[in-house]
Amino acid sequence: MSFAKKILRYFLPLGLIVLAIVVVIGLAGMAKGKRPERQDNGQAAVLVETIPAQARSLNFVVQSQGSVKPRTQTTLVAQVSGIIESVSPNFVAGGFFRAGEVLLEIDPSDYQTALKRAEAALASQKAKLAEEKSRSEQAVKDWRNLGRAGDPPDLVMRKPQLAGALANVLAAEADIEKARRDLQRTKISVPYDGLLRERRVDIGQYVTPGTQLGVSFAVDTAEIRLPLAAADLAFLNLPPSTDTEADDYPEVSLAADFGGETKTWQARLIRTEGVLDQSSRVLYAVASVVDPYGLLGQSQQDELRMGTFVRAAIDGRYVNNVVVLPRFVLRNDNTVLVANEERELEVRNVIVARAEAREVYITDGVSDGELVVTTTLDAPIPGTRLVLRGDQPVDEPSVAATDTELQEDS
Repeated sequence: MSFAKKILRYFLPLGLIVLAIVVVIGLAGMAKGKRPERQDNGQAAVLVETIPAQARSLNFVVQSQGSVKPRTQTTLVAQVSGIIESVSPNFVAGGFFRAGEVLLEIDPSDYQTALKRAEAALASQKAKLAEEKSRSEQAVKDWRNLGRAGDPPDLVMRKPQLAGALANVLAAEADIEKARRDLQRTKISVPYDGLLRERRVDIGQYVTPGTQLGVSFAVDTAEIRLPLAAADLAFLNLPPSTDTEADDYPEVSLAADFGGETKTWQARLIRTEGVLDQSSRVLYAVASVVDPYGLLGQSQQDELRMGTFVRAAIDGRYVNNVVVLPRFVLRNDNTVLVANEERELEVRNVIVARAEAREVYITDGVSDGELVVTTTLDAPIPGTRLVLRGDQPVDEPSVAATDTELQEDS
């Protein structure tokens, strides 16, 4: 074996080892110059949205709905028979009329004749009564002239005949009263200002007692039956149902949509019906609107037509220091999520005074000025670090932002 081969045999492995050490040292030196990977030394902050809680005093508002109906509605019915002789121009569907205005007139000729006949009969009976009185007086004189003592007997004084004549006069007077009423009933009117809802007869038509002529309603007041659930009654100041003279019923705001426009009216509860509906278990309260058509000069509101379906907002009880929040922030276990001053998550138990479809009223558990989390968190953990949208610092990235930066650095 030559000298060169001996050198390679003994020193080549050693050289390879030294070369490997140099390479490792070099790579380590290069690694010192690179930016070290960011270490996650704690829980990543969660980006959330919040709203400030605002405590205030307010009146609860109870929502309901119903249809506008007249307080007074009448089905006009004929009380006498005959041919309809005349019809008022206002006797049409939607026609406005005043109290006592003649809407229809039935031919009165037969009833005028009946009245004259009754008057003649009364005159005849009065003459007979006068004749009987004269006979009675003459009988008493004759009794005295004959020198008889004491009072004459009733038959001598013709008292039975006198009583019969007087009864005939009273009957004749009653016949006149009936004839006059029948004559008055040929003219159809109602004792209130109103509108005609439905017309069922026309001129020239023969009617009999009981024939329906039309349907009218008064325009002085409209009413709306508003169903109230048992849970809503606790938030209303309603007088007892038996107090018919109560004047402290709450105000009601009515609203309805017409062609994309919302119109509103003011009303007032005037009574409750006093019993719960057996099928729906609700109590009906009745709201009143004065002069709904504006025909009587008692209202400056827009016209409120009968049959209009309206939404009602009833003023309820007054409460102090209540926090109103969106309904969706209340969790199923009556808790809400709060971001405290250290920007950590807290799960608060709250006392709910009232929960509506869009809002929830909280009386305890959240203080005025605290930040309530509105972002939905599937599994909130108390103490989780939070970053609030709007004041997120650049050196405190959210979880999603942190992962992005690490990918870019690598």
